[in-house]
Amino acid sequence: MASWVVSGAALLVAIVALAMVRRLAHQFSTLTRSYWELRYDYTRLRSRLSRLDPEDGAAPDPAEAPGSGAGSAAPASTVSYVPLSTIRKKDK
Repeated sequence: MASWVVSGAALLVAIVALAMVRRLAHQFSTLTRSYWELRYDYTRLRSRLSRLDPEDGAAPDPAEAPGSGAGSAAPASTVSYVPLSTIRKKDK
């Protein structure tokens, strides 16, 4: 009889632990997704700021690159994709 009680308690503890792990995994997934969305937004805003104020030593505006002056027929484009390699660079 005692072995059934111990087995039942162990099963109950295992089910509770499984539920807690699943909830924590979901929270971790949500937190990770939020982190990468924030990093993407930060990089996008930093890029927009560097285009507005290039005197701060930031990267120059790609529209002002050599060969893209008044004589070129290519229209100015906006940044719609930011590669992961630029997101993961550390600021100095």
